[in-house]
This record gives sequence, structure tokens and C-alpha cells, in this order.
Amino acid sequence: MLKDNIHLGKTGEEEAAGLLKRNGYRIIHRNYRTRSGEIDIIARDKDTICFVEVKARRCDRFGLPEEAISAAKKRQISKAALKYLQENDLLDNNARFDVVSILYSQGRPEPELIKDAFELDSSFTY
Repeated sequence: MLKDNIHLGKTGEEEAAGLLKRNGYRIIHRNYRTRSGEIDIIARDKDTICFVEVKARRCDRFGLPEEAISAAKKRQISKAALKYLQENDLLDNNARFDVVSILYSQGRPEPELIKDAFELDSSFTY
């Protein structure tokens, strides 16, 4: 089962990268890792840096993929995003958090791009 989930995750990230490119995004980094968390995809959408979380599900029996992003996961992504911005001297740039939600219907992916899906937790400072 674990191997199957890893395959679903990798396939979902490939699908998400393709969707982002079709929507004019330029992929900067994939699977950016820090001690505090991971960001699936970092991309540029015009003048905005987008931190993209990818969620893929085989069915919606337990809810939509984007509903599986917990408050704790959002905090982890936020911490990692701030670290990326600091490391790359990009704190003055526009940034946002997007989600690519992928629901498989009859084995075929149905991706959805959700721009500005959540905001940086107000408790974070840089």
C-alpha cells in the first residue's frame, strides 16, 4: 500500500507540474525540503512566487484532496516558504500559496488549480 501511495504522489506531482506549465507558470524548484517542512513545487506566475502543495486522491470518499491539507501542514509549508524566500533574498517579492488538487475518476486524473488557497499564518514573522 505504501508503494502505491508513493507512486500516486509522484504521478500527481508530474500532473501538477504539467497543469502549472499549461497555465503559464515557470517551475523553479520541486520537492524543496527544510527541517520544518517540504514544498512540492515552487513556481513563478508572472511576478509572483507560488508555493504549491499537490494533493492527489483516488476517490472523494473521504473528502476532496485539498481538504486533506491540515492547519499543521499549512504551518509547515509556511515555514518552508519563509526559509526559501530568506535564503534567496526574495522577501520583497509577491508570494502566495496555491494548491493543485487531483481527483482520479475512472483512473484518469482531473486536476484543479486553486490559486491563493491559503494565507501565511499571522504568527510568522521574518
